[in-house]
Amino acid sequence: MRAQRDHELAVDALRRSYAAVPPGQPIRLAKRTSNLFRPRSATGVPGLDVSGLDGVLSVDPVARTAEVQGMCTYEDLVDATLPHGLMPLVVPQLRTITLGGAVTGLGIESTSFRNGLPHESVLELDILTGAGEVVTARRDGPHADLFAAFPNSLGSLGYATRLRIELQPVGRAVALRNLRFTRLEELTDAIAEVTAKGEWEGQPVDAMDGVMFSPGESYLVLGSFTDDPEPLSDYTDQDIYYRSLRRRVRDTLSGHDYLWRWDTDWFWCSAAFGAQHPVVRRLWPGRWRRSDVYHRLVRLEHRHQVAARVDRWRGRPARERVVQDVEISLEGAADFLRWFDRNVGMTPVWLCPLRLREPAGPGSARAWPLYPLRPGRTYLNIGFWGTVPIVDGAVDGDVNRSIERAVSEFGGHKSLYSDAYYDRAVFDQLYGGETWRAVKDRYDPDHRLTGLYEKAVARK
Repeated sequence: MRAQRDHELAVDALRRSYAAVPPGQPIRLAKRTSNLFRPRSATGVPGLDVSGLDGVLSVDPVARTAEVQGMCTYEDLVDATLPHGLMPLVVPQLRTITLGGAVTGLGIESTSFRNGLPHESVLELDILTGAGEVVTARRDGPHADLFAAFPNSLGSLGYATRLRIELQPVGRAVALRNLRFTRLEELTDAIAEVTAKGEWEGQPVDAMDGVMFSPGESYLVLGSFTDDPEPLSDYTDQDIYYRSLRRRVRDTLSGHDYLWRWDTDWFWCSAAFGAQHPVVRRLWPGRWRRSDVYHRLVRLEHRHQVAARVDRWRGRPARERVVQDVEISLEGAADFLRWFDRNVGMTPVWLCPLRLREPAGPGSARAWPLYPLRPGRTYLNIGFWGTVPIVDGAVDGDVNRSIERAVSEFGGHKSLYSDAYYDRAVFDQLYGGETWRAVKDRYDPDHRLTGLYEKAVARK
């Protein structure tokens, strides 16, 4: 655990590094890792000093809360909470996602059908604003507007230095049922039933996600937290998790391994590096089978274009990166998935049900203005990550633009961690532009922090 005095010193260092950036120069965090796929250009300006803001401050097992610093990764937080039999309400699937990043940039996982998105379990947070001040924002109070607008602001309104979040109990193991469907409507009907009842065939469901291999072959994975001793599967060595869905009806993972089941092979994307080939896998050190390692390899490829040059030498077409997560209302999810299969043809795709979190007391779930999902509605997050060939007559970005149009036609939303092509008017309509500008003017009156549209869409 990090001492409070150390935290205060780290915040002071951050504020000094912010004040040292000349007016008019772009401001970025000096982070060792990133889970973003948006292009970033070098500026020559040092990033903000966040070196002392990556720890856990405290875990309260009685109140079921944790105090964490903004650059703390979920991997480090989980290591601190699991000994108490607790976990964050939502643990995004990749180890090096940070708490601050998941709140300002969104996150999702298999508990989102009941717990919503990571920012919905935040009780309060300290934010370094564009004015260089650190304010404490809560759901109510003088900075409630910043609290509401911070999710999906992508650092355009400030950076979280400390967060206090809720925790929930988790068993030592997670028992899984892998349900196979040959029709997508059967899968979405099952999601609706589990979401409404919190159970399937009389057994409680604590976590739910799935995979579509094709419209005629999809799986829903239902997880139940348990302390019962059972033989545990291990997908951190030679076995590969997503492949197990096709051959196992039931499975059990330790609580720790369940939370990181997707990280070892970056879902299925490790295949692009040969890491799923049996020979390569035996030679690939286990400590390097992690999403942050694969992400570094992707950044190296973007920088040096080795694979692209090889493809050109072999006469293969250039490829367009299609890396997106979108939310589609559950009622339209089957039709969207069929559209995606016909027009993009990328498989597998990840499926993760989502509802905004219902409050413990009377009242309705809260809407969040910069990512306006509708309270009371069930969505299906659909994640697809890879590349497609650029066909004759097309240009790079055409497939992503067609996906954006389809998502809008289906009344959905898409996350902004990757490429986006919206014009400003459409972007403002989809992502709370009016609210964002009002909060921006209050907390960053000189607009020192890069704007939301500029971060998400505009190329530099």
